[in-house]
Amino acid sequence: MDLNFTPEEQSFRAEVRAFIDAHLPADLRAKVLEGRRMTKEDYLRWHRILYRQGWVAPHWPKAFGGAGWNAVQQHIFHEECADAGAPALMPFGLVMVGPVIMAFGTPAQQAYFLPRILSGEHWWCQGYSEPGSGSDLASLKTRAERRGDVYIVNGQKTWTTLAQYADWMFCLVRTDPQARKQEGISFLLIDMKSPGISVRPIIMLDGEHEVNEVFFDNVEVPVANRIGEENKGWTYAKFLLAHERTGIAEVGRSKRWLKRLKAIAARERACGGGRLIDDPRFRDRIAQVEIELMALEVTTLRVIAAEMEKKAPGPEASLLKIRGSEIQQTLSELLMLALGPYAAPYQPAALDAGYDGPIVGPEYGVAHTGLYFNMRKTTIYGGSNEIQRNIIAKMMLGF
Repeated sequence: MDLNFTPEEQSFRAEVRAFIDAHLPADLRAKVLEGRRMTKEDYLRWHRILYRQGWVAPHWPKAFGGAGWNAVQQHIFHEECADAGAPALMPFGLVMVGPVIMAFGTPAQQAYFLPRILSGEHWWCQGYSEPGSGSDLASLKTRAERRGDVYIVNGQKTWTTLAQYADWMFCLVRTDPQARKQEGISFLLIDMKSPGISVRPIIMLDGEHEVNEVFFDNVEVPVANRIGEENKGWTYAKFLLAHERTGIAEVGRSKRWLKRLKAIAARERACGGGRLIDDPRFRDRIAQVEIELMALEVTTLRVIAAEMEKKAPGPEASLLKIRGSEIQQTLSELLMLALGPYAAPYQPAALDAGYDGPIVGPEYGVAHTGLYFNMRKTTIYGGSNEIQRNIIAKMMLGF
């Protein structure tokens, strides 16, 4: 296998890099690279810039308004964006529900929702997990009772990322409580402005408001907002989760963190004692995670290429989810260790863009403690890594 990029691919990389250098706002770049707090408008500004260029959905077919790029082009684009410090594109519309609507939605659903996902008019959130229904997602209890042309939805979702910003939710609901648990679920698109929906924040260990509880009290949802057949939602949910797990790998972002880790380790330690990179034990840990990241990158390219041919990722996405999430945790831990005493103080106020007060260890950034805490969740969301190993054992190894 030739792992070198072709001249055409190198030319594409140069085009992407030139565009990012010319159009990524300096304040957004600084926020990302310094670990500052991002607002909804921050994310949407970069989204709209890419939308105007036609690059906001690299993996979508051109027929639906996407860029239609091949696997290598997608990889190059995401790598360059991450390295430059571009804000992440929210995956809930572009990576998760968008492909579901393309594959299983009606022409009317495709015509209404897909352009609004592309433009950024609709911000989406995911209504999957519930109290007591996380890894065993099929045990969910949120009910949807059909009454004529609407469903009446009652129940609760939890760990709903950025629901405080969302215009729409894609939601799994139980429409047949008598059926086997995987067979009685439907997939609904729910307007978050509907009467009866309330969103309550869950403040995380790092003090940030990223996730929420969402409650449904007799919420009316048009039957026209159901994806596919009633009680067949589990099929669409598995399709969506495979796309989510592919995205969790986050090779580009991990490369940026690795670069930062090496830079910190190469500095002379303030308390004396030379450079951490000269410690053979710590240097070996950096080398180990770099090798694992290189292997993940190659595997990601192979999965993306296969996905473009098969139109849907297979169980291989579970491999990416496991290794990608573990590498992210390792990098955040090594960053903490490399910072030493500067990792201990956590200054939430310093995450705001307008903060002009003192920063402990300003040359190291302001958010490494928060990053370490936040990355503890990566092996759980999108299906815990234990569940992913079960999927691999069953669907790839035949156990």
